[in-house]
Amino acid sequence: MNIIRNKYIAALPLAVASLALASCNDFLNKYPDSRMDLKTSSEVSQLLVSAYPAAHPAYLTEMYSDNTDEQMHSTWSAFDRFQEQAYQWKDIDEVRNAETPYQLWEAHYTAVATANEAIAHINSVNNAHDYDAQMGEALLCRAFAMFQLSTVFCQAYDKTTAQNNLGLAYPTEPEKVVGRLIERGTLAQLYNNIEKDLLQGLELVGTKYARPKFHFTKQAAYAFATRFYLYAQQYDKAVKYADLVLGEQPTDVLRNWTEWNRLGPSGNVQPNAFVMASNNANILLLPVPSEWGVISIPTLLGSKYAHGQLLSKTETLQAAGPWGDSGNEMLYSVTYNNGVSKYALRKIPYVPRVLDVSAGIGIPYSEFAVFNTDATLLERAEAYALSGQYDKAVNDINAELSVFTKKKTQLTLDEIVDFYGSLAYYTPTKPTPKKALNPLFTIEKTTQEPLLQCILQLRRLLTMHEGFRLQDVKRYGITMYRRQVDVQSNVTAVTDSMKTGDPRLAIQLPQDVISAGVTPNPRNK
Repeated sequence: MNIIRNKYIAALPLAVASLALASCNDFLNKYPDSRMDLKTSSEVSQLLVSAYPAAHPAYLTEMYSDNTDEQMHSTWSAFDRFQEQAYQWKDIDEVRNAETPYQLWEAHYTAVATANEAIAHINSVNNAHDYDAQMGEALLCRAFAMFQLSTVFCQAYDKTTAQNNLGLAYPTEPEKVVGRLIERGTLAQLYNNIEKDLLQGLELVGTKYARPKFHFTKQAAYAFATRFYLYAQQYDKAVKYADLVLGEQPTDVLRNWTEWNRLGPSGNVQPNAFVMASNNANILLLPVPSEWGVISIPTLLGSKYAHGQLLSKTETLQAAGPWGDSGNEMLYSVTYNNGVSKYALRKIPYVPRVLDVSAGIGIPYSEFAVFNTDATLLERAEAYALSGQYDKAVNDINAELSVFTKKKTQLTLDEIVDFYGSLAYYTPTKPTPKKALNPLFTIEKTTQEPLLQCILQLRRLLTMHEGFRLQDVKRYGITMYRRQVDVQSNVTAVTDSMKTGDPRLAIQLPQDVISAGVTPNPRNK
């Protein structure tokens, strides 16, 4: 199995490169790969299958975040140039991997273009109301693709700075002029455009799909709205839409972590169960080409830059929390390999799609639960905490702990405050789960900060390997460090740091895009 896996992995850069080179001069003119002569609402629905991005940023953003260290071992190396560039916070010029900035940009703007083709057709017909469900899905797909791009290529949204920070071009109709440049605009304008599409799409989107977990439904739109409004600092609206997802009894729709953990960390068993469409916790699933399903687990591949033992035991999967020792109390099995310092949860499937059986060549695919009820619950908890509704935030934390801990642990606000109040702040040489928060908004130190620390730590565990940690780092102004870790002694040496406001928090646009005249993200001289 390992030999076959390596063949697939080795073949991916060549397969993706062929796609990349075919379109490097027309990134602003993304047309659907399989345009058709649209005549019916059913045909528009078929087209919209391609309006979901064929890429996900988890590999890139996990490498970029504080979930990764550089591990010093004589036989361990980076998987490839992309992984090394991402970890080192460089402006990434590698294009071949499915998760490079180039491929993410291509995939998401292609999704936007597909949505725009559908919208243009619907606006041209006399019976547009017959296409309401398709219009709703198209608007949501366009908003989602642009929101995903914003989390990679833009700074975190804040009301005080969004008018000054760069946004992204937001096409709303099919491109007709080859090479026409579109101004990026501001982050405030980008968020306004996303919100407009989100609200219109939410009103129109349907529910009748043969495979609903792979399409925007009302529930998926509500989950999207929850995350969007949390990031947009409109906490009452985040709570409103989370309520529509979670219902009266949130524990009824959360993941059954006991059942998942019982499967054991073998191969794709747990990952496949994690993204199972029949699981009520999963709201929207996204299958994409990705190497992350094998890079993230305890294999030798890419072991130089990884979520290793030091991180796991001091900050994440095995660190102390107000619930106790995370490694013993939580309902997950931490997988690791004595010969490789990678500590992981089995959540991301790895499925090679065969291109040439005789040559053993294919493209690895993964699947991501981009919206799920556990994430939505913690997003509501955060919205409650940020709006001063501390008791409700604790109730949501306890709802998650009731399904995520072995003893169904329940916490009081005083216990949370006491735990984080007595815990030292993180330093790179004396790491703890408690990192200094320096957002642009004000946090009350006595009660609100410990509560937010709890939510951030719990979310870091729940979403391990899923790419969300960088978003929290950016939104809360958490300083990240680059450390070289001696895997034998855990002695560390700091090689770089990234503080709040660092321009590198907005990952650089692809070089082809910059060369075409689009304003790059700023960098310090």
